[in-house]
Amino acid sequence: LAEVLLEAGMPKGLLNVLHGSGEVVRWLQADDRVRFFAFTGSTEVGRQIQQAAGLRRTQMELGSIACTILCEDARLDAALPKIVNAGYRKAGQVCTSVQLLLVHESLQAEVEARLADMVRALPYGDPSDNKTFVGPVISEDAAIRIEAWIEEAVASGAQRLAGGPRQGAVVPPTLLTRLRDDMRVSCSEIFGPVVCILPFQTLEQAIARVNATPFGLATGLFTNRLDDALAAAQQLEVGGVHINETSSSRVDLMPYGGSKDSGFGREGPRYAVHEMTEERVVTFTTT
Repeated sequence: LAEVLLEAGMPKGLLNVLHGSGEVVRWLQADDRVRFFAFTGSTEVGRQIQQAAGLRRTQMELGSIACTILCEDARLDAALPKIVNAGYRKAGQVCTSVQLLLVHESLQAEVEARLADMVRALPYGDPSDNKTFVGPVISEDAAIRIEAWIEEAVASGAQRLAGGPRQGAVVPPTLLTRLRDDMRVSCSEIFGPVVCILPFQTLEQAIARVNATPFGLATGLFTNRLDDALAAAQQLEVGGVHINETSSSRVDLMPYGGSKDSGFGREGPRYAVHEMTEERVVTFTTT
């Protein structure tokens, strides 16, 4: 996109696309011409950038531990295919990929059995094969980290319902249950093809579990009870609440962004323009 804009005549230096971590902070500190900075990445680096930016405008999307809630009245035939797609597309490397699936305890056994079969059936491996649904993650180092978190959870008592050994940078689609909140797979952003099932008894408990994470990007909620949907919309501390959709539901025209450590500012054509706009008030007094 940056190359296309330059070819179209955008002045050089007005837009910069940077890859990396700490070096983006050093670059920002060294260039006083930067007036607006949009950043996607980790919260730690985001804080460094904001500090370096000073009063310059920034817009940051800093990740998430995205959750989706299955209430006891959820229609599983509609919900489960959406959850599988949202949890494993792009090898789970989407900030709103379903990482924590909160399931009402009355549905837990059925959801675990049905999801396990669906996840085991997902083709994974060579991204050049048109049948592949889950390809490699961004690097082998990332795959090694993801595998280590999975094995750490299993060694501490988690049950692996689907998944298997890492193959280079490919992590097989993995489904975990019987988790504790202090396991890294359930309290840190995985950014990989891993979905964790957590049971709950009441909607209040599910909402509290979502709000307990330091992030707040998006949450999905499957229910046909209007009161529950409205209560979740009011109480969830996230940038987007999607009823009868997953946390990864999105239309590009929507405002997209989060709260807490998920960053600030909103994407989406109109909203991104607004983020980059400095409002000016002009008054006239007749004499």
